[in-house]
Amino acid sequence: MPTDTANTGAGPEIVTAAFIIIGDEILSGRTKDANLGFIADELVEAGIRLKEVRVISDDEDEIVDTVRALSAKYDYVFTSGGIGPTHDDITCDSVAKAFDRGVSHHPEAVKRMRAHAGDVGVDLNEARMRMARTPDGAELILNPVSAAPGFIVENVHVMAGVPRIFQAMVKELLPTLKGGDKIHSIAVSSNLGEGRVATGLGEIQARYPAIAIGSYPYFRAGNYGTTLVLRGTEMAVLEAAAEEVRQLIRDQGGDASDVEDN
Repeated sequence: MPTDTANTGAGPEIVTAAFIIIGDEILSGRTKDANLGFIADELVEAGIRLKEVRVISDDEDEIVDTVRALSAKYDYVFTSGGIGPTHDDITCDSVAKAFDRGVSHHPEAVKRMRAHAGDVGVDLNEARMRMARTPDGAELILNPVSAAPGFIVENVHVMAGVPRIFQAMVKELLPTLKGGDKIHSIAVSSNLGEGRVATGLGEIQARYPAIAIGSYPYFRAGNYGTTLVLRGTEMAVLEAAAEEVRQLIRDQGGDASDVEDN
């Protein structure tokens, strides 16, 4: 499993992930993605670092190539979209092809969907049965909303694109995965532009290589400034770096205030 080992000493345990958003409707702007922000927040809580996100079309070759590339690069890959009942839902077959597997109806998926169909009084027709297909050897991801499951092949976790269903699947899935050390953050806002703090900020970053420091300018209510966000796994080191950032802002004649990191 890929891991990030670019840390001095033993360092924090780092678990990485990528997210693939699959769907022509996202790329066309017809549908607005609502899943990225949700899974990003959930992964932070699980101690998994989201390192890359790609939005790709409903194209078999594109899905195959992307899944293969990201699966080899990160500990976990998550996907949303393209596992519904229609002809253009090709994610299942494409992921199977990426790992040289066949596709068949998963017995447990069929069982769950048959029970759900009986409960809600719908016909489990051929189109709905498509959602019981998985790559051979796949594990299922529970879908407590509509029963049609997601699935896992190696380190790739395939889920629905409908936000309510996707979010329910993520909630079921993440507690089963191994996370690394949780990342904490401190955000310090100032009424100074980036140029006023850039040099000093670079010096602080050099003194704290284990802390990631991001600079985010803002302009609101006629005022501009910069919010500096520090992230790391050790709170004591994080707070020490944050205090140096606060002092840098004060030394440059600005006001420093801690804000919630969104």
